[in-house]
Amino acid sequence: MAIDRRREAAGGGPGRLQPPAAENGALPPGDAAASAPLGARAGPSGDADGEIQSLPPLPPPPASTSHPGCCSSEAAPSLLLLDYDGSVLPFLGGLGGGFQRTLVLLTWIPALFIGFSQFSDSFLLDQPNFWCRGVGQGAESAGVTASGHWGARDLANWTSPPTAPFSTAAWGTAGHGSNSNGSDGSDTPPLPSPPDKGVNASHCDCHAWDYGIRTGLVQNVVSKWDLVCDNAWKVHIAKFSLLVGLIFGYLITGCIADWVGRRPVLLFSIIFILIFGLTVALSVNVTMFSTLRFFEGFCLAGIILTLYALRIELCPPGRRFMITMVASFVAMAGQFLMPGLAALCRDWQVLQALIICPFLLMLLYWSIFPESLRWLMATQQFESAKKLILHFTQKNCMNPESDIKGVMPELEKELSRRPKKVCIVKVVGTRNLWKNIVVLCVNSLTGFGIHHCFARSMMGHEVKVPLLENFYADYYTTAGIALASCLAMCVVVRFLGRRGGLLLFMILTALASLLQLGLLNLIGKYSQHPDSGMSDSVKDKFSITFSIVGMFASHAVGSLSVFFCAEITPTVIRCGGLGLVLASAGFGMLTAPIIELHNQKGYFLHHIIFACCTLICIICILLLPESRNQNLPENLSNGEHYTRQPLLPHKKGEQPLLLTNAELKDYSGLHDVPAAADRLPDNATVNGMKSM
Repeated sequence: MAIDRRREAAGGGPGRLQPPAAENGALPPGDAAASAPLGARAGPSGDADGEIQSLPPLPPPPASTSHPGCCSSEAAPSLLLLDYDGSVLPFLGGLGGGFQRTLVLLTWIPALFIGFSQFSDSFLLDQPNFWCRGVGQGAESAGVTASGHWGARDLANWTSPPTAPFSTAAWGTAGHGSNSNGSDGSDTPPLPSPPDKGVNASHCDCHAWDYGIRTGLVQNVVSKWDLVCDNAWKVHIAKFSLLVGLIFGYLITGCIADWVGRRPVLLFSIIFILIFGLTVALSVNVTMFSTLRFFEGFCLAGIILTLYALRIELCPPGRRFMITMVASFVAMAGQFLMPGLAALCRDWQVLQALIICPFLLMLLYWSIFPESLRWLMATQQFESAKKLILHFTQKNCMNPESDIKGVMPELEKELSRRPKKVCIVKVVGTRNLWKNIVVLCVNSLTGFGIHHCFARSMMGHEVKVPLLENFYADYYTTAGIALASCLAMCVVVRFLGRRGGLLLFMILTALASLLQLGLLNLIGKYSQHPDSGMSDSVKDKFSITFSIVGMFASHAVGSLSVFFCAEITPTVIRCGGLGLVLASAGFGMLTAPIIELHNQKGYFLHHIIFACCTLICIICILLLPESRNQNLPENLSNGEHYTRQPLLPHKKGEQPLLLTNAELKDYSGLHDVPAAADRLPDNATVNGMKSM
């Protein structure tokens, strides 16, 4: 009777109930919910006897010895082909092959052009000093020259721009809207903080204005279309357009890249950014400019996302972080070179065209850059994968006999398999993967969102530091903090890993934010007492210190969250997962122009909300896995087993609390044969591999 009951329960087909032992958490997540249909495990006749195992359990049969009646589309592919980092990449020589090194170099070069585009808003949309043209006639003789030097007569006619001290770019930040009109601090007029409403009203009664542009340009978008006074809000809408385009681009191109491939998305994004980017320079009004900037941002997002994914998928586990950080440094080189480029162009239209034209060189990628081999293998497009592997071996002058593990023979057996592509929406049905992605989205949103709070505290009107009252000082201070943050990331991640480094930088961000909100208010209260010995200068120095620490740490949090997501998201949905995290970063950056549009109203509440988010993120980071020196997950099942590990490794000789898969089956009495795609080594636990 017991045997009959077992046979009746096992023959339930795909609708069979899960074994009750899974309810107490004895099975790992991947074993409790297998991704392959259970019906594919039976013999060709569909008899339920094919699933009954004798005691003790027999080892699962390899995929190459499946039943003759099973069709290849239902059986799982060989584990050798699914282990890309362990079998396919070593066969191709890793990064030792000359062709792979060339492809990595080709992913670095466009980072310079991307850096130009990301930080262009700080120059195209900088809000200059302005004064009535009628009042300023003969200003040059009075002391106002083309270089922006001021005379005594012009001080009465000068109006400062609205408070817009900072503009956030796509990966980091760029200094924007400082409170001066030249590189020499001694020639700048004193700034009211904020300007008197009557002075603003008198200048806004004019019909034409003269401008003192501080970014090295003779004319920018604001001065061309007189976006001051009642039209000043259009500047913030123009800033919105690029960021909103980036957000939509990350979300849409990420899903498309997982479905049709990385290479088509990259090439079409290049073509359309050339069209829209060059058309931006021909805009006839600010509405046309903002609309075209949206589409430029959309295409730029496709380039950023696909290059990031291709860079990760080309590298072996030990080189991923280093290769990614080199690309970040190249992008920051574009940030540092941008002021010189603006001074060279002198006009915003020439600058915009010069930023976009280098993307013409990327049209050559159509004939040079192949599709991601890792993505082809993960989506079971083995026919295309075979051609690409032969292309790699030919470019690297490799001997086919070096295939020790037999990758090519296994690949020949799987050529008739149908492709299996996955959309990012499938992550909703997972148990652990969606939580990891949500945690990283919140981290990215918080890191890039709170960055603007620290930047405004350091460069706003409330801090009177002569060094920071200069556009170039603002810009290069921000760029220098980002550079120092990336250098610190290289050191910290090397010793603490991805999760430990992210946790450390988030703790620093939270401390800087809470101290700035709480301690500075306390200092301000005591500075009002004459006997306290504290002055406003002490408060300003503390504010600058906490702001620098906060900008340093929050930049690392945002960048590391994006990289972390690229590592723990399976290859079949990697671009979709990256798109979600990068879009979250875009939402964080979007808070900067929103606050500026409302004339800084709600800034303090904005800072408090993000400070609370940092505390939540510190707890959630502990739930993430550690991906350092780990193989990239290829499918959803691999991503599910990529679960949390102890923050500190157990001591040598100490018995871990988690059982291996073989011990779990002996304990629970379950001996079902898993699908080949879901099988794990016997010494695998939900926290990784246990040394035997």
